[in-house]
Amino acid sequence: MGILKEFKEFAIKGNMVDIAVGVIVGAAFNRVIDVLVKQVITPPLSLMTDGIQFSDRKIVLREAVEADASSTGKIVEEVAIAYGALIEALIDFFIIGFTIFIVVKLMNRFRAKAQDPKNKKVSTPKDIELLSNMNDLIKEQNELLRNNVK
Repeated sequence: MGILKEFKEFAIKGNMVDIAVGVIVGAAFNRVIDVLVKQVITPPLSLMTDGIQFSDRKIVLREAVEADASSTGKIVEEVAIAYGALIEALIDFFIIGFTIFIVVKLMNRFRAKAQDPKNKKVSTPKDIELLSNMNDLIKEQNELLRNNVK
């Protein structure tokens, strides 16, 4: 019975809802980044490589061989080191990483503007405003204490 009570508290406190919202927004953000990279950024970069397909690059260790028709007719598959797929994955990783960096940087710039209590163009959240006021009062109090000590 204790575990049901704990689960109920967990679900009611909103932790589960917060996690679900995070997963859903993360999945949607993943789709946006995927389209941005594959449809917007990668095509101009492919012009620089002049149509080279890295995924086709490989070192063949053993060629594919077809067994003679009189026996089983099986094909011995090719054995190869597909280094091109690794290169392509690394390029995708760097493009995606850089794209996310740029998006987060832009979001942080907007957040900084919104959280600046001195910026009157954007309404500051109440908690940031209160913390800013407390910070100003503490500075003022410290200044008064310094003046009294001297």
